[in-house]
This record gives sequence, structure tokens and C-alpha cells, in this order.
Amino acid sequence: MNVRRRHISGIAIAAATALGLGTLSACSDSASAANTDKFDVVAAFYPLQYLAEQIGGDHVHVTSLTKPGQEPHDLEISAQQTAALGESDAVLYLKNLQPAVDDAVSQSEVRTKIDAASLTTLEKHGNEVGGHAASHDTSENDELAGLDPHIWLDPVRYAQVAEGVGKAFEKADPKNAADYRTRTAALVKKLDALNTEFKTGLADTKTKVFITTHAAFGYLAERYGLTEEAINGLDPESEPSAQRVKELEKMAKADGVTTVFYETLVSDKTAKTIAADAHLKTDVLDPIEGITAKSRGKDYFSVQQANLKALQQALGSK
Repeated sequence: MNVRRRHISGIAIAAATALGLGTLSACSDSASAANTDKFDVVAAFYPLQYLAEQIGGDHVHVTSLTKPGQEPHDLEISAQQTAALGESDAVLYLKNLQPAVDDAVSQSEVRTKIDAASLTTLEKHGNEVGGHAASHDTSENDELAGLDPHIWLDPVRYAQVAEGVGKAFEKADPKNAADYRTRTAALVKKLDALNTEFKTGLADTKTKVFITTHAAFGYLAERYGLTEEAINGLDPESEPSAQRVKELEKMAKADGVTTVFYETLVSDKTAKTIAADAHLKTDVLDPIEGITAKSRGKDYFSVQQANLKALQQALGSK
């Protein structure tokens, strides 16, 4: 059994009281993150949950604040989740992606706080990213002022985050440091191989431009010499202007675009409307913010390989 003794923080007590709970219950996934006999990790959403599980193996107990099928950008944290967060050994999050998580982490007394955004480099991305985008982006989008958080879709940046998480686990749980180091190295090797698959698979295509509903693929586009043209900005729920739709239809014809991509966690209505007007096909390009029954794969790697196949088909891989 776990010999660590934790003191319930004030925020945890307040959270439990707000729910009318006399004690912290283990009846939900979030609450069960705390006080196990393993290294307890709370992850903000799926890509970080996957990293923690792959690096931690049997030594960790990982819980995600974002449930499968839930859109992570607009996550609101329950009082019970806040309580469990305060009682965990570590929290793994990505600053500025989920404001509610940022607030909870800043108030929490959890000992190890791992911000994935600090483990790699982030860039400002607007509706158009990569390739020729910077030279002709005339869209006015408030999201241009923000840093793009979707680092996990670039295998190289994701590997950098994995290395940082591994080191943080080693420091916080030194008795299992050797295993964390070995598992991190294995994961980075797999990500290096995935990077090679994308680089090779997208090297020779008829067009380099693709349209998505959600500007989540900017880092991927830059990594492999593509141009992402997003209908919406970094916010997947935002609505495009009539001018933006007209620009996209004109661009699609000029650049030989065949497909409008949409994602599984957000409505495909806008994508299908634009595709119909421009006589284009639609397909799924998954930002891997969560794995559901609709996902084309069971984990990060299988969904990324499905994304690669979808891009190859849409871009006309030779």
C-alpha cells in the first residue's frame, strides 16, 4: 500500500463541500486519481494522458480531466475534479489551451506541475499556416494574436514534450527513474519513425494545400512543407465570415484542392456546406484531442497514420 500521507488542501475541502461530500469519493474517474499506491498523475486531455501512460507504464495511475468525446477547448472542471487534482502527485497540462485547467493548476498544491507548452516551442498561427500562407494571408482573425497549442500533431514537437515529461517523472518519482527513462526513449523512437513516415509519405504530392474546419494542423503543415487553410481559427466552434468562405472557394480551385477536412468532436455542417458549394469532397482529419468510437484508430499512433492516409489521398500522393 501507499505509505505517503497527504493532507487535504483547502481548495479540495471547499470543492468537496460544494458537492455536499463528506469525504473524497472514488466513484468517478477523476476522483480515483488520488491516493492510489502508484504515482498519481492527472492529465488535462488525451494527448497528455497518452504520454503519461506510455512513459509511466505500471508505475503510474493516470486520469484525464477531459472525458472521451468532450471538446477540450471549452472544458469546465467540476469541484470533484478540482479536489482530486489537489490530492494527486503530478498534473500534466498545456498552458493556454484550457483556461479552467490553468486556473485549477495555479490554485492547486500538487507538488509536480508539468506544463507541456514549456517543453517545446510554440508559434503564432492564424487561418493559414505553412508554405505560401504567410505571403498572402489577408484574413483578419483575433486568433493570430495567440500561440497555437496543437503541438502534439507534430511528431517532432510531441517527442520533445515526451522527453520533458519523462525527466519530470524521473525527478518526482526517483525510485522508478530507470524505467521512465527506458520507456521515454522507446516512445521517442516510435515518434521519430512516425515523423519519417509523414516526411516520406507527403514528399511528392500533386498539391500541398489542404482545407480544414479547425486550425489545428499548423505545426504538421510546417513540418512537412504543406499549407493549412482553415475555415475557422484556433477555436473549433467559431464561424467563418462570408468573405473567408469566398476566399477558400477561390483558393481551392486555384490550388487543386479536392477535400474539405472536418473533425470528429465538432459538427461537420460548415465543412459539408462549403464542400457542396465548391464541389469538393469531405473527409476526417483528426486533431486527436480525444479518442472515441468515431476515431479512426484506438490510440495516438493509429489515428496519426489514418491522418497520413487521408492527407495522401486528398493531396494526390504520387
